[in-house]
Amino acid sequence: MALVQKKIKFFYYLKSYARIFFPKLRTKAHFDALKSQLKPAELEKIQARVAYYNKVVDTFSLPSAVTKVSDLLHPVTPKSYFFDTYEYAQYFDKQLPLAWVFGDVITVPTVPSIVKSRPISEGADNANSVLMNLDKVRHFRFVTNDKPFLEKKDQLIGRAGVYQKHRIEFFEKYFNHPLCDLGQVNKAEGRPELWYKPKISVSEHLEFKFVLSLQGNDVATNLKWIMSSNSIAVTPKPTYETWFMEGTLVGGKHYIEIKPDYSDLEAQLTYYLAHPDECMAIIQNAHEHCQQFFNPEVEDVCSMMVLEQYFACSKGSGKSI
Repeated sequence: MALVQKKIKFFYYLKSYARIFFPKLRTKAHFDALKSQLKPAELEKIQARVAYYNKVVDTFSLPSAVTKVSDLLHPVTPKSYFFDTYEYAQYFDKQLPLAWVFGDVITVPTVPSIVKSRPISEGADNANSVLMNLDKVRHFRFVTNDKPFLEKKDQLIGRAGVYQKHRIEFFEKYFNHPLCDLGQVNKAEGRPELWYKPKISVSEHLEFKFVLSLQGNDVATNLKWIMSSNSIAVTPKPTYETWFMEGTLVGGKHYIEIKPDYSDLEAQLTYYLAHPDECMAIIQNAHEHCQQFFNPEVEDVCSMMVLEQYFACSKGSGKSI
């Protein structure tokens, strides 16, 4: 049976509050030591990720009323965003200005700000959106011990809260399609009663060759665990991205891409069912993409370097403590 690496929220919050109320056990020197131990090729990959997450390269100043690092010590809902930012910001001067926009962010802030998600842009149009791995207790889950692709059912499985217009449209088109097993996990007036089905586990999803991954308010939360499994994500080209770097993913290489209007879904599923070798290649590429997030020390160094660059560009320097 497939296993999902899932953090227990009780222990996550316990550890997060401990960072606030007790002196930190590590110093920035600890992260510098980790960085110094990296091989040149590893450091080069991290630097590329940092440049992707934080596109701010010019000096900037923040409004005088902006929040500071010390304000992260007073978390409000959604608390996980405060905790995940403070996990690394605690190693810098508490009086340094630090702007953030927490939640499901789909627009670019007016000043360089820490965010979980941003619109995908090949240029600098989203440079004020500085990505950190936020709300990771919910979003960053990966699969181990999954069954082989060829042993799975020849269908697309989809269970989701169907709130947004684009999700409703998908269900209207394909709920009764023989290649699909769809279910709406939320109850809503005006929807067909047949749409409603209870939630199922990740392991139950992974009995199927293909898993539906539609964006919600921002990114599709399930894309990460699908790509770490031996099933294949089926989705239109992402328009938002997070720490997972969805903007670097390529349709036909990392996932099965369908048109934004979903009109080619049947053709795509039929094609890939007839070409299992191509499916295996997609799964391998997806696994390689996921593997770069598995090393906790690399993730620590990467997160620290994102903030170092942020503070170095802001007026007041990136003084650490």
